[in-house]
Amino acid sequence: MYVGRLLVVGPETAAYRVSSRSFPNRQATVRQDGETVTIEPTPDAPSSDNPYISYNCLRVVETPAGEATAIGNGSHVDPVAEKLGLGYPPRDALVTALHALDFEKDDYDTPRIAGVLGPDAAYIGTVRSDALLVREVDEPTLVATYEEDAPTAFEFDADGAETAARTAYDLEFEHAVCAAAATRDGEGFDVAAFTPE
Repeated sequence: MYVGRLLVVGPETAAYRVSSRSFPNRQATVRQDGETVTIEPTPDAPSSDNPYISYNCLRVVETPAGEATAIGNGSHVDPVAEKLGLGYPPRDALVTALHALDFEKDDYDTPRIAGVLGPDAAYIGTVRSDALLVREVDEPTLVATYEEDAPTAFEFDADGAETAARTAYDLEFEHAVCAAAATRDGEGFDVAAFTPE
């Protein structure tokens, strides 16, 4: 089954996977700061003016309450991270950014999906053409852009960010491209990306 981009959040892990039929030539790259993962075209990718294929999908930020991770499928990850840094509660940061940017205005009205691993709680959300859903989660929860477009409990067992990114990539959904993950590591987060060679 093809579910498009997907996200699994909670309570100690957040993992994101790019799945794509149209733009498979992309990679997940951990930036020099070690706290940001960017989805970007591979060096051999054909040029494109599509605004939805390159973005930060994961950012670790310092908040007044401690470190938090914002994760998602597009440009809304940056405003979620910025709101967290300003002291917004995770739920409010997700609602504000998802509401402001809305679903993607492409041929499919692609939903935006996002999550937060906060210092004390985990949240997942989506904005579709017909709904804005944000909820606190206390077990691994999946949301995807197609088919699985409402947060649902999901079995996801991974120890460490590298394993979580690889596990997300290997999920039994079609057209995997690359993945990223963050896991709690004491009071901070371990971050990893996976792109097959």
